[in-house]
Amino acid sequence: MFEKQLKRLKLPDLALVKLAVAAFVLFAVAIWPAAMNWVKSVNPWYFLAVSLIAAAIVQARVWKK
Repeated sequence: MFEKQLKRLKLPDLALVKLAVAAFVLFAVAIWPAAMNWVKSVNPWYFLAVSLIAAAIVQARVWKK
């Protein structure tokens, strides 16, 4: 059932999901001081590394099928 719903999603729908997640993260960081302090204290290269690893996993799954 879930797979049928996913197949109906088009590229703009996926882009909107990504935008919604990014906007929610920015909202959470803006209203929660502890989150803002944590983001500021973490080395930005860690965020880049996590994003590249996550993207590589997704790409590997896409090209594997």
